[in-house]
Amino acid sequence: MAGFLSVICMRDGPMLSHLFSATSVLYLLWIIMAQVAGQEDREKTTALKDLLSRIDLDELMKKDEPPFSFPKTLEEFEYAFNENGQLRHIQTGEPFVFNAREDLHRWNQKRYEALGEIITKYVYELLEKKCNLTKAFLPVDATDDEPRSFIYLSTDALTNPNKLLVLIQGSGVVRAGQWARRLIINQDLDSGTQIPFIMKAMEEDYGVMVLNPNENYLEVEKPAKDSPINSPAEPSEEPAEKRERKDEQESKKKREFYEKYRNPQKETETERIPIRENTSSEEHVLYVWDHFVSKAAAKNVFIIAHSYGGLSFVELMNQREMQVKNRVCAVALTDSAHNIWHQETSKGTQDWMQQCCCNWVSSPEPLDTQLEPMLPDCPRVSAASISANVLSNLPHHSGDKKEWLLLKKKCVDTCAAMPWALSCSRFI
Repeated sequence: MAGFLSVICMRDGPMLSHLFSATSVLYLLWIIMAQVAGQEDREKTTALKDLLSRIDLDELMKKDEPPFSFPKTLEEFEYAFNENGQLRHIQTGEPFVFNAREDLHRWNQKRYEALGEIITKYVYELLEKKCNLTKAFLPVDATDDEPRSFIYLSTDALTNPNKLLVLIQGSGVVRAGQWARRLIINQDLDSGTQIPFIMKAMEEDYGVMVLNPNENYLEVEKPAKDSPINSPAEPSEEPAEKRERKDEQESKKKREFYEKYRNPQKETETERIPIRENTSSEEHVLYVWDHFVSKAAAKNVFIIAHSYGGLSFVELMNQREMQVKNRVCAVALTDSAHNIWHQETSKGTQDWMQQCCCNWVSSPEPLDTQLEPMLPDCPRVSAASISANVLSNLPHHSGDKKEWLLLKKKCVDTCAAMPWALSCSRFI
C-alpha cells in the first residue's frame, strides 16, 4: 500500500502527495481504531457472558414475588380434614387450590411444600393417637448430639409370635405412614396414608412395623460464608487502609448489581447431615431388618412395598438372602422399581420371588389379569385402570366393599400362604 502511494505521488506532484499521505494516515488510524474497538467489543461480550451466567432468568422473572413466609399449622392455612378425611378450606369448604396466585409457580410450589410438611406432622399424630404406634429411634445406639431417624411400631411388633406386617413406602417427600402426599391433599387420608392398612392389620392380629426410608439426613442452616471483602488479597503498593476501602466499595457495587437477580427471596441455604447407617432407602431397610425385623418373635413376616420400596426390598434380599427366605412368607409389590439384572440378584432369589412375591402394576387390563413378565422374577398382575399415582390407594377405594370381600376370599381360597396384606395390596 505504501509503495503504491509513493508511485502516485511521484507522478502527480506534491499536492497529490500530501493528499495521499493524509489518506494513508487516516486509513491506518481507522485500522487501529477498528482493532481497538474489536478488542473492546470482545471484552464487552466476555463481560456480558459473565453477567448472563450469573443471572437466573427464572429468578429474574419472579423478583417481585411475595416472600416465602407460610403458615405453620393447618388452622393458619385455613384448612382442615373433614369427617371423610378430605382436606377442605375452613371457610369455603373447597378442596386445596395449588395455584393460589396466578403466574407465580415457584411461590405456589413453596406454599404446597410448606403444607406438605404440616401434613407429615399431622400423619405422625394420627399414627400415635389413632393407631397407638410408638417411635423407635435409629440408629439404636445414637448419641444425643447426632442426627436420628425413626420408625413406628405397634405394641406387639416385636413380641407377636405369629404375624408381622412390614410397610415400605416409595421414594420422595413421603415419610412414615404415607403412600403419597398428593393423594392426601387432593383426595383423602385413606387414599394417601397407610393408616387403613395398619388398622386392618391390627384387627387381624398382626404386629405392625412402619418404615421411614426417606428420612436419611438432618437439614440444618449453613453458617454464613465469609464475604469476598474479607478474602486475602494480592500484595499491593497501596496503603492497606486505602486498599481495603477500595475493595469494599467495589464489592458493594457488585453485590448491589447482582443481588436483585441472584436471589431475590434470600432463601436460607442449608446442608444435609446424613443419618448414620440410614443414608438411603436401601440402607434403612437393611438396618431395620438387622435391628428389628430379624429380632421380632413372629414366625411369619409379610411385606408390602411400593415403588422404590420394592427395589430396597430386593437389595435386602441380596444382602440377607437366607434370612429373608426363612422369615418372610409373602411380599406384595406395587409398581415396584426393582430390577433383578441391574441389582444382580442370584438365581435362588429369582426363584424365591417367583413363588412368594407378586407385583401389581397399573394396566388397562381387568383386575388381577396375568401380565407378560418383563424379567424372570415375580409374577406381574394388573391393578386395573388405576394409574401409577393412585396405586397407593386402599382396598375400599373402589367404593364397593362387597367386591373387596369377594376379592379377599378369592385370594385366601386360592393362596392360603398369602395373608390379608397381599390381598389388599392389589389396590395400593
